[in-house]
Amino acid sequence: MNWNNSDGFRRPASQRALWGALLSGLLCGAAFAPYKIWPLAFVAMLGLLASLHQQTAGRAFRLTWLFAMAMNLPSLWWIHVSMTQFGGISLPAAFVLVAILCAYLSLYPALAAALLNRFFPKTGATRLLLAFPALWLISDWAMGHVLTGFPWMWLGYSQVDTWLTGFAPLFGVQSITLAVVWCSAACLLYWQQRQILWLLLPPLLFVTGYGLQQKVWTTPGDPVNFALAQGNIPQSSKWDPNFIKPTLVRYLDLTRESQGADIIIWPESAVPALENDMREFMTNMDDALRSQKTGFITGIQYYDQSSDRYYNGVIGSGLIDKEGKRTYQYGQGNRWYKHHLLPIGEFVPFGDLLRPIAPFFDLPMSSFSRGDAVQENLLSAGYKFATSICYEMEYSDELRRNIHQDTQFIVNVSNDSWFGTSGGPWQHMEIARMRAIEFGKAVVRATNSGVTVVFDHQGKTLGILPQFEQKVLRVDAAPTTGVTPYTRWGSQPLIVFCVAALMLGLWRQSQKRDYYW
Repeated sequence: MNWNNSDGFRRPASQRALWGALLSGLLCGAAFAPYKIWPLAFVAMLGLLASLHQQTAGRAFRLTWLFAMAMNLPSLWWIHVSMTQFGGISLPAAFVLVAILCAYLSLYPALAAALLNRFFPKTGATRLLLAFPALWLISDWAMGHVLTGFPWMWLGYSQVDTWLTGFAPLFGVQSITLAVVWCSAACLLYWQQRQILWLLLPPLLFVTGYGLQQKVWTTPGDPVNFALAQGNIPQSSKWDPNFIKPTLVRYLDLTRESQGADIIIWPESAVPALENDMREFMTNMDDALRSQKTGFITGIQYYDQSSDRYYNGVIGSGLIDKEGKRTYQYGQGNRWYKHHLLPIGEFVPFGDLLRPIAPFFDLPMSSFSRGDAVQENLLSAGYKFATSICYEMEYSDELRRNIHQDTQFIVNVSNDSWFGTSGGPWQHMEIARMRAIEFGKAVVRATNSGVTVVFDHQGKTLGILPQFEQKVLRVDAAPTTGVTPYTRWGSQPLIVFCVAALMLGLWRQSQKRDYYW
């Protein structure tokens, strides 16, 4: 990539744009967990927009690509832990692989910026408040869907502690992204036009968000007592056949500590063997906990012999319905099979070519099949749970299709031990928190080593365990019925905004003026 082409970055003004984009990207990454310096997101977007001013489409592409790389590479560096500690890949090779991923993800906002400066070069509010936000949101959606998608670093997640979350139940996390972009654009418009009225937009958005936070979109019921078992099983031992019994003994000890809970939840793959081989164990757990009037939810894998497919699953047993009439059924009923599989970790594209290269491409349990996109809610102690496994929580639209009027909780089971003490698990936790706010449902999140946490239907933390400790989290959380506007409409209102904004922007662009509104 030639950075010093004929219209490149040799002039002082162009070099300022270059360094401004790099610095803005670094600041933007610090707005996310684990640092959570949320005001930096606004500073970063302001810096990016200023850097793009009066640039060619090509330079806008390169500047924004640098911005996104500076944001993504430090923020997603935690991915290397699974490669170096458990995948047999050297640190330099892991750096290259993570850099390639970040370079790919950075293409989406870069393309948005190139289109902005190609088709909307005239400065003004139409460019900054309509065209840029619309193109940015479209690039985010593309990043979240193409090649299975990875919408991890959407700007809205950086604002989970702010009043702007009031918009999430209406239009989802991307409405918060839109608010961040609008705030930054308004500040740049004030700088360009010296019209102080533009500075009213950021406080107006924050105050509106605060007002929306006071609205309770779903109806809470009587609290349910949960016991979340965090086994803290070493990842290096998790799939060791000799460690199956010690793992189960540890979780059984935690279960005994949980007596009196309404529902006990074990994390993803807490039972470290196929359901096919654990049928007797699962039946015994079902009988014992049903006799105690306690629901039981656990992660376990299943091999469907008829179709020769493996599934990463979650099963509900113990007290299933309130009357205790339903029982555990081997291989069928009251379960969730993971739909959105993790590339490399759970399925390997071109596996015949990649698996021989390194152990990273041949990890344990990396040959799963996808469950259906829409499945029945899991039932436990008479309560209905929309279910997700691991990073399925970041795909809000997929989760939305499994939330109904009578869905009462969201349960997420995960094993973030792959990523050690990095920031990855904390970013994952904030994404789960955003789902609670969007859907107005308490999120109950059980993990192997952290972060095990429960959020109420407004995203408030009800209880959390420290990482890498063997403990039980006991928390009362209220079920809710009903749905938020976002559950009902999804992203449709924002899609309408994007289409209308681009159409209006193109019309305004056609006017014979160098500067418009």
